[in-house]
Amino acid sequence: MSHDQNSEQRLKIRKNLIEAMAQTMDLYGATHSSGQLYGVMFFENRPMTLDEMKIEMNMSKSNMSYAVRSLLESQMVKKLEEKQDRKELYVAEVDFFLAFQNFFTLKLQREIDVMTEAINNALPELTELILDEHISDEERKLALQDLHKLRHGQKYYEWLQQFVDALKRGEYFKDLSC
Repeated sequence: MSHDQNSEQRLKIRKNLIEAMAQTMDLYGATHSSGQLYGVMFFENRPMTLDEMKIEMNMSKSNMSYAVRSLLESQMVKKLEEKQDRKELYVAEVDFFLAFQNFFTLKLQREIDVMTEAINNALPELTELILDEHISDEERKLALQDLHKLRHGQKYYEWLQQFVDALKRGEYFKDLSC
């Protein structure tokens, strides 16, 4: 194969991978175009400005800003401290293990915090309801079922917190980095 054919083949492979990344980025809360942007940035070997991304993606400035903000929030892209001609520079997180770790610890911790607070607030109220002498037998039975489900939920969120803590420490990736 000639150099041009090799280059063309490599670019075709990249294009297919970028499309696959775009198709899977909904898991990270990103739109298809944000996923494409991540793919483009993933294969860049240098940081990019918003203007460079805009040109590469042929997107409006507002759509580009939204895409970058979404990728920043999910920690798939980082904003660098240094600037280029007074313009912000952004770089994709290319370590899939770190991207997974960052994203899922953030999202799972939010779930744990929200649900643990809700369960902890509900348990005393539910217990008080169960102990109320004026409650019907049917209502007490239903409240006890709810209490049982919440206790199971507590165990799950305790386990999930241990999982998240281990994920934050990188325990699942010790021997997997390239």
